[in-house]
Amino acid sequence: MPVPKPMERKQAAYSNLDERYAIQGEKYQGQQYSHIYFTRLHHMRNLLHALVPSWKPHLPVTTVLGLEEGKDCIIVGTLYKHMKLKPSILDEYSKERSAIPLVKPHNFMHPDDHLILEDESGRVTLAGAIPPAAFVTGVVVALHGKETSAGNFLVEDVLEAGLPPQTALSSACEDKYVVFVSGLSVGSDTFNPLQFQLLIDHVTGHLGDDNEQIMASNIVRVVVVGNSVHISPRFVNGQTVASKDQSRIAEPIKELDIMLTQLVASLPVDIMPGCHDPANFSLPQQPLHRCLFSGASTYNTFSSCSNPHQFDLDSVQFLGTSGQNIDDLYKYSDAKDKLEFMERTLRWRHLAPTAPNSLGCYPYTDKDPFLVESCPHVYFVGNQDKYETRLLEGPEKQKVRLISIPRFSESGVAVMVNLRNLECSTLSFSTSFDA
Repeated sequence: MPVPKPMERKQAAYSNLDERYAIQGEKYQGQQYSHIYFTRLHHMRNLLHALVPSWKPHLPVTTVLGLEEGKDCIIVGTLYKHMKLKPSILDEYSKERSAIPLVKPHNFMHPDDHLILEDESGRVTLAGAIPPAAFVTGVVVALHGKETSAGNFLVEDVLEAGLPPQTALSSACEDKYVVFVSGLSVGSDTFNPLQFQLLIDHVTGHLGDDNEQIMASNIVRVVVVGNSVHISPRFVNGQTVASKDQSRIAEPIKELDIMLTQLVASLPVDIMPGCHDPANFSLPQQPLHRCLFSGASTYNTFSSCSNPHQFDLDSVQFLGTSGQNIDDLYKYSDAKDKLEFMERTLRWRHLAPTAPNSLGCYPYTDKDPFLVESCPHVYFVGNQDKYETRLLEGPEKQKVRLISIPRFSESGVAVMVNLRNLECSTLSFSTSFDA
């Protein structure tokens, strides 16, 4: 009987573009967050000023201080959303002292919310054709309207920066796949080791018939998108951990390392930190330290990456986060689904507009790394409630595959993207058997 010929895994040219998110040589010297807003406004205003002549060529562009009552004009500035339900540190303090537990709303919106536009010269309250529900603090826009007798600015039209320019997608003739998996939560009650092992066996080609093994040999990379481990909150509350409990903290990380080692022995793997992982909390989260993965890190196929994570694979540009930016937009604005929030961040040309207002971020003084300067071909967000995808098409023929990746520990679903045509499919692993 002839011995079956071993399959060869396809390769793809990989380039890591996380350098912009690296915090190196930065020194925290008590600087304020105003620098980040100033940098963002300066960069976005230049973009919007360039778009105004083709949008409203007959109207003058002025500042908030230069507004004249009843005179049509355009102003450019940063939006601030006044929200009466937005939590404050004083509320947190009063909750701690309250005997009655207060229910936390999932969304802080209220009908009385209103928007204010701010530039270096001043601020003005907005009214008219700009729905507060669709915007958040930190977005830079151009507005057409006029000042009213009450001192407000009555908006007639809004101009966003729109999708950034995109490099053309090179035409590939063969199928190559990237697998995204998110929210493994190793160590939590919802984690099922068998489910994750099935995914590993499928990706490494140890599962399924010839067709499935051929498909597995076309997988060129796995990206683990945040929240890979779950460490009990009682161990991370700032208290000294007893020596008997120290090993229990490390157990989920050791288990994850054993499973990742199986993967990296077969193909390249990127791992990103999430809000529950042992990494810095503020964005951009720095790569998980290699010493956490004593087995996997010995392979050159293992890459510990930042969150956000940006990379090129066979000239296809990928950009993604572990979900904090979209989850925060969900708390402070309204949309029909998570993909619409993702679309807005691209149209605003900013990955995390609510940072630093309600989303923790590093206090940069000379740059804002979350500005989106070139349009990705694939934009992914991890740790979401369900799998969703859509192909977004821009006015200059940009095409972006938006992907909402569900938590694997709850759904058993990983997502596969074909580099040839950006088509998406799911890998679903269920370990429940009906009697």
